[in-house]
Amino acid sequence: MGTWRPGFTLMELVVTAAIMVIVVLAMGTVIADSIRGWQKMYARVYADVVTDGYVARNAFDRVVRSAGRQTYRLAADGAWLEVYCYSGPSAITLDRYARFNVVNGELQIEHGVWAPGTATPRSLLTTETVCGNVSSCIFGRDANGDGYGDDRSPHMELTLDDGTLTRTVVSSAVMHNGS
Repeated sequence: MGTWRPGFTLMELVVTAAIMVIVVLAMGTVIADSIRGWQKMYARVYADVVTDGYVARNAFDRVVRSAGRQTYRLAADGAWLEVYCYSGPSAITLDRYARFNVVNGELQIEHGVWAPGTATPRSLLTTETVCGNVSSCIFGRDANGDGYGDDRSPHMELTLDDGTLTRTVVSSAVMHNGS
């Protein structure tokens, strides 16, 4: 009979190595899947269409809320919206305009001088590009579409699409200035 020596048999080492390989592969799969999920969520949160949507909504709110509530113009097909503003705190009449429209897939705001009753009632000052990736933009008078909304609250339904992600932004704002 032989002497007893402490240690592992070859079978015990093979079984232990197999268990370790399975555990390492499972942990690697979980980690890789977590990284993929994080990257996908990050891309969705910080995609151009998401940030452009926030910028477009803020610009629409800023301009419409500063507009005089006496009047605004809207294209029959909803392609553009024009609001009228005061040039400053000392202005007594609406003497500026801001026109929202889409040009070559970009939402733009034209800012200019508005002088109704003159030979040239509109004079362009600047054009501000708000966002790109615009696939559709419709302006309207009534956010719920029933025709009975507040006539002082135009709305915008903007669809942004960058080819991988599509987002629709709906915004409505009340014109505050004036009496």
